[in-house]
Amino acid sequence: MLRDDTGDGGRRPSRNVLGQPLASCSYDPLTGFYRNGCCDTAASDVGSHTVCIVVSDEFLKFSKSRGNDLSTPLPGYGFPGLKAGDRWCLCAPRWQEALEAGATPRVVLQATHEGALAHCALEDLKRYAMDLS
Repeated sequence: MLRDDTGDGGRRPSRNVLGQPLASCSYDPLTGFYRNGCCDTAASDVGSHTVCIVVSDEFLKFSKSRGNDLSTPLPGYGFPGLKAGDRWCLCAPRWQEALEAGATPRVVLQATHEGALAHCALEDLKRYAMDLS
């Protein structure tokens, strides 16, 4: 069962923004707050690493300009550095910031945790969705 605080010490399966079971985001590179491949969250995830994005060069440049260089490898932390096309669990507030700055990365809704909705509007996420028909 995936992590998701219910406030009473119990766990329930994580759900995506569409109300369905949360799909994995990426195992290569390994992503997620818990580094389990999913955009799971809990109270300890203060950054809300809940939006599964498809990385673009434009977004990497934007993120670096905001002080979060996601493209440079950090081998000591097991971080390979991201490149365009990679999937990554991004902090929901950062996704919202990128939206407002016009550097919005695409989203995988099936792998985006419902917790992202505390920071992002579902309609905005759907507008950048890769997995909506």
